[in-house]
Amino acid sequence: MSKKILVTYASRLDATTGVAQAIGKTFTECGAQVDVLPMNEVKDLDSYQAVVAGSAIRGAAWLPEALQFVGAHQKTLTKKPFAAFLVCMTLAMPNGEKYREHISSWLGPVRALVRPVEEGLFAGTLNISRVESFAERVKFRLSVLFGVWKEGDHRDWNAIHTWAEKVYP
Repeated sequence: MSKKILVTYASRLDATTGVAQAIGKTFTECGAQVDVLPMNEVKDLDSYQAVVAGSAIRGAAWLPEALQFVGAHQKTLTKKPFAAFLVCMTLAMPNGEKYREHISSWLGPVRALVRPVEEGLFAGTLNISRVESFAERVKFRLSVLFGVWKEGDHRDWNAIHTWAEKVYP
């Protein structure tokens, strides 16, 4: 019987969705039965042998609904292998890797609820036309102009695949 694993996520602009799907695909290739679902669609964790949860980062934090998910399922998650990941643009900045330790601290509230067996930190995407507010679009356009970020997809699919293989229970 293959392991049944849940990969669940909270996303705003779909970069995290893509990362979750890639992790699920890797697990499937390893022989697991995998459900990849947004956190708001997950009702019960009992049928899963392991859970991987990820969130986009806004304001140096997991999205509120992602942290709520972990809190709501804390008791169950402490009894299963649990891994966490985040997706943020800070890692896509020039020299963004030097911020990796600081970015890792953004998982602190998750760790306070459930200690992950593994943590993944991944760069995301920047498509300014999809940013919700006018003020945020202006901020990002200026940031691009001054070289803080580049628009585009900065996800490292090989790193995501390698991390998923390492996490596979």
